[in-house]
Amino acid sequence: MPLLKSMAGKNVAKNIKTELAAGKPQKQAVAIALNVQREAKRKEARK
Repeated sequence: MPLLKSMAGKNVAKNIKTELAAGKPQKQAVAIALNVQREAKRKEARK
């Protein structure tokens, strides 16, 4: 399932759960989710 590209905290939590379900270690899942959030924030700032 693709990750949700959003700045909202609820979506970050959902992305973490998705990565954990995919078998990623917890620290890696958190890092991936926060990186997706950071990219969404950067993309929003460019508009």
